[in-house]
Amino acid sequence: MTWLITGGAGYIGAHVARAMAAAGERAVALDDASSGDPARLPEGVPLVRGSVLDRPLLDRTLAEHGVTGVIHLAAKKQVGESVEQPLRYYRENVHGLTVLLEAVVAADVRRFVFSSSAAVYGMPDVDLVTEDTPAVPMNPYGETKLTGEWLVRAAGRAHGLETACLRYFNVAGSAAPELADTGVSNIIPMFFDALTRGEAPLIFGDDYPTPDGTCVRDYIHVQDLAEAHVAAARGLGEGDLTVNIGTGEGVSVREMADLVAEITGKREPAARVAPRRAGDPARVVASAERIRKELGWQPRFGVRDMVASAWEGWLLHRPEAR
Repeated sequence: MTWLITGGAGYIGAHVARAMAAAGERAVALDDASSGDPARLPEGVPLVRGSVLDRPLLDRTLAEHGVTGVIHLAAKKQVGESVEQPLRYYRENVHGLTVLLEAVVAADVRRFVFSSSAAVYGMPDVDLVTEDTPAVPMNPYGETKLTGEWLVRAAGRAHGLETACLRYFNVAGSAAPELADTGVSNIIPMFFDALTRGEAPLIFGDDYPTPDGTCVRDYIHVQDLAEAHVAAARGLGEGDLTVNIGTGEGVSVREMADLVAEITGKREPAARVAPRRAGDPARVVASAERIRKELGWQPRFGVRDMVASAWEGWLLHRPEAR
């Protein structure tokens, strides 16, 4: 088999490409290089530059590389930006997926793995979020991911595709320094960025109904996430599969700030509390029982591994942080 990995030069995509190659699977990456870095791709994984909105390019790529399965990660993913630019997000994330699925069906590609998100759940009022927890997204990004799931499942039923929708929780860490997340939209690099600039990392709200008053989240190492894609790609069968990808363990923002300070050695300035952000739920922690049962996957790395590996990558890309 040959797998097309859309968004394959991105932070998550490059980890997936490496995991697939390490597992002996043939892969080709498609990336428009808007945020991805071609240097992240492993040797032997060719890169096609372009967008999933380009149907002729998709048709050529699927045919020339003999693609038999697709792992679709390419998407816009910033929550705040999605609120400001909903039309762009629906065009990139939903229309782009539609164009890709049309090309897949036309090329008789039978396997499709979709990158979804815990954002589909919105503000779940439960201790552990299962795949049966109601999906009530709170922003256009989450809406596009839920719509994407509906579209993937519907296309699967109509055209005989084997499909999987993977709902990521909070992705962190790096398998190698050069693969690290260089953006500052996620909590760990946000803390790194503040400390690098000599500023106090911000904790948004400390009056939530949690043990230390700060929000609790489920963090998943990006290498574990990549290996979950391998398991999903190999475990596809008739019908569709929808699974959470998390650890089932919650870490508070305060605990994360303390761990970042310990691992970086940058205890000053200490994190400070800012007002709550609108729409932040108190606790979002996954139940990962279904993926363990269905695919035999389970995470191997803890939150300390995530922070330490992310810091190594941060230092490589931001040497001024030393």
